[in-house]
Amino acid sequence: MDQPKIERVLRLMRLMSGVRHYTIEELAEALDTSSRSIYRYIDTFREVGYVVKKENGVPRLLSMDKYEDIAELVHFTEEEAYVVDRLLDALDNGNVLKQSLKRKLAAVANSAAVVDCVVNGRVAENVHAVIGAIENKRQVKLMGYASSHSGAVRDRWVEPFEFTTDYNQIWCYDLEDERNKLFKTSRIGTVVLLDEAWVAADRHQRGFVDVFRYSGPKIYRVAVELDVRARNFMVECFPLAELYMRKVEDELWVLETDVCGLDNVKGFVMMTEGARLVSSEELM
Repeated sequence: MDQPKIERVLRLMRLMSGVRHYTIEELAEALDTSSRSIYRYIDTFREVGYVVKKENGVPRLLSMDKYEDIAELVHFTEEEAYVVDRLLDALDNGNVLKQSLKRKLAAVANSAAVVDCVVNGRVAENVHAVIGAIENKRQVKLMGYASSHSGAVRDRWVEPFEFTTDYNQIWCYDLEDERNKLFKTSRIGTVVLLDEAWVAADRHQRGFVDVFRYSGPKIYRVAVELDVRARNFMVECFPLAELYMRKVEDELWVLETDVCGLDNVKGFVMMTEGARLVSSEELM
């Protein structure tokens, strides 16, 4: 099976196991293929052990045995994938499973079609709704969004296009303010999927998110010295920080990276013995 077909099958599995229910014709249209091909894929799902049942005439995909939804099988955030990848690197190269595990990890962690979020309750429903909107390039209304900046609670008309690495925030193009913004999923009342397709896709642009998981309008270049304990503590709290560290002495490391706001760095340094802010430069 070639790459386009693999991607089409993964997208079909995602659509058939998501919150929204699609008819065969809608699935065919979403995947730019024929209804006959959709039926063939569904037959293949059944052959390999997945349960496909109809709900109100609409096909739904259930995963094998104990799982109720294929989205529950596995999900890695960027940081989780990095940690697991490092653990696999530590295995002996003679281990026959090492490369197989690395390929599977890459397939899951990097596939835009297999994306989900382990959250609960109302937030889970909102996240699933936004995933569907992104998948189908649809506009949404974030109903009753409680802003921490303005202190107001109001509806937001947006085009969602990407989650942050922890899936607690969504990058959206605000159609009223005509700019890209981050919205926290925990502050959304409900998500209403609109019939309108994206109209500003060419203006969708995610902002910068630093290793401390913050985003903001100002970017600073910082250098932080870390002894052994401080270095270990930072990597445990913020795994991606390791990518920007270099060892300068036997027991001394320097983290050099861009951050959104100095308060986050200063806070870490103040609470961490063995960490020292060496320099900072405002870039924006």
